[in-house]
Amino acid sequence: MTGVLTLGESMGIFVADGIGPVEHARGFTLGVAGAESNVAIGVARLGGPATWVGRLGRDAAGSLITTRLRSSGVRVIAVEDDAFTGLMIRYRRSGEFIHADYHRAGSAGSRLSPADVPEAELAAAGILHVTGITPALGATARAAVFHAVEIARAAGVPVSLDVNYRSKLWSHAEAAPVLRDLVSRSDLVFAGPDEAAIVLGDDEPLAGLARLGPAEVIVKDGARGCTALVDGTRHEVPALPVTSIDPVGAGDAFVAGYLADRLAGAAPEQRLRTAIAAGAFAVTVPGDCEGLPGRDDLVALSGGDILR
Repeated sequence: MTGVLTLGESMGIFVADGIGPVEHARGFTLGVAGAESNVAIGVARLGGPATWVGRLGRDAAGSLITTRLRSSGVRVIAVEDDAFTGLMIRYRRSGEFIHADYHRAGSAGSRLSPADVPEAELAAAGILHVTGITPALGATARAAVFHAVEIARAAGVPVSLDVNYRSKLWSHAEAAPVLRDLVSRSDLVFAGPDEAAIVLGDDEPLAGLARLGPAEVIVKDGARGCTALVDGTRHEVPALPVTSIDPVGAGDAFVAGYLADRLAGAAPEQRLRTAIAAGAFAVTVPGDCEGLPGRDDLVALSGGDILR
């Protein structure tokens, strides 16, 4: 295996139709959510091998997640758990604000442990991708992430980290030392400006994160595009103008685009352009992973100059 291997919690998600208080929703759309599984789906749709590792309950949501990931071309390594599969309820309280309620405390995914990490598969991977979400779920999940990182480092597998801070899971004070430790053990780091500030304080994001050790630092900044420091060279790529329908999942699409092109051997500037295009395409479609693009989608969006 030479693709991306990632681990974390995937959830079922109910998205309320329309805009307004959730109690007035006329219906809900059922889907799949989870940053790590989103990235795995995104990489697979762009032609790269991808494996997702996690725990799922013996329930309808767990079956849905397995089916959706496999149908997207993702290899699934799931440990069955007696606990329930986590759920999320998301609704658009107004035209500007999206609200999410998590039902994941004590879930199967939160019980991920170091014993669940498939060491042989990980040692043969092209990239290990982790996020700052899984360490916030509990002690065993945090231990699983650090265990996976150490296996990857020992095997010479590049470690990719998306900081992905979630305020509903832990405070800045709790998160900062853990995220800083993960950054120092990673080869590639993705962060938004606010997330970088949690790790660094007032330090400049690119240089500050790079000083902690990663050779590739990418700062995602939404409609302002991205900046990156890759092996000492600075890159800036503007965002693509699109009409945003749903911003959820754009960051995961961005990461998937970058990692897929890195696996394919593309140069840093090309990786960033693909990442920008993937993120832009994702916001034009509702849902966490439904809008993740294939190569032909990126060609259509960019006028033909993104790598097939």
